[in-house]
Amino acid sequence: MAGTSSKKRKKSSSGVTRSRGNPAAAAGRSPRAVVPVTWRDWVGAARLRTLPLAVTPVLIGTGAALVVVDRFHGMIALACLAVAVFLQIGVNFANDYSDGIRGTDDHRVGPARLTASRRVPARRVLGVALGFFALAAVAGLAIVIRTEQWWMLAVGAVAIAAAWFYTGGKRPYGYYGLGELFVFVFFGLVATLGTTWVQAFSLPQEAWFGAVAAGLLACAVLLANNLRDIDQDRVAGKRTLTVLIGRRWTQVLFTVFVLVPFAIAAFLALFYPIAWLTLLALLAGLPAIIIVWSYREARELVVALALTSLTSVGYGALLCWAFVG
Repeated sequence: MAGTSSKKRKKSSSGVTRSRGNPAAAAGRSPRAVVPVTWRDWVGAARLRTLPLAVTPVLIGTGAALVVVDRFHGMIALACLAVAVFLQIGVNFANDYSDGIRGTDDHRVGPARLTASRRVPARRVLGVALGFFALAAVAGLAIVIRTEQWWMLAVGAVAIAAAWFYTGGKRPYGYYGLGELFVFVFFGLVATLGTTWVQAFSLPQEAWFGAVAAGLLACAVLLANNLRDIDQDRVAGKRTLTVLIGRRWTQVLFTVFVLVPFAIAAFLALFYPIAWLTLLALLAGLPAIIIVWSYREARELVVALALTSLTSVGYGALLCWAFVG
């Protein structure tokens, strides 16, 4: 009897070890595992609040292209939009998978992720992520074939690799405070300038100014997200920029990232008067700033994130109109 009891204790002990040394957490996961996943859960995992970040650079890039050429290349613009949206959804599912298997999302504040909730096998989430990356690659290949800009295949490959290694791989750069830098480069410079180039084969100053603005607004969304998750990221060892610089400097940086694009628009308004209308996007941006500075519960930052995304796409649409008009 004593031997049997000892074996049971050992078995129980090993089970606790597999549960990351937290029996309460392990017990807390089991009820979620039996809840069937629905299409709403998959839509939620796509993180629709972030999709405007994919639309903004395409709007600005297309508007900047029309400054140089008179013809609107509708199919190429739609293909650019497809690349950006598919990449955004792909990276969202990739983050769900990578953070989920690492345990980073076990105690997150926002909606439960598919992998972390144990409601969907991790490999299925990974498969969906890879599927969206493949769709982005197909759309990108169509652009390359149409424009004969074969060197852009390398740009697309680097963009997909950056999307994966944000939280994937052994040393994800998102865990070392580099997330904002890569978001600025790929969701600002690469996405905007790439959209302009494939339509105009030129990069006017308007495209560069717009690319910086789009990148800063995308970084602001990421800051709001990481500020919401700062406590659990610290526990999980995820050293985001927010974890490294703390709450106060994150609030300062968020404010700068939101407001600088409007300073850029004010400068562009000297040449494109309609650009003054981009100030209308502050109707969403200013409330986001207020929430970031005054929030008391982390969940409030979900609203700030959504408002910042809305600011981004509103800004992009109005700046595109300014260039076209």
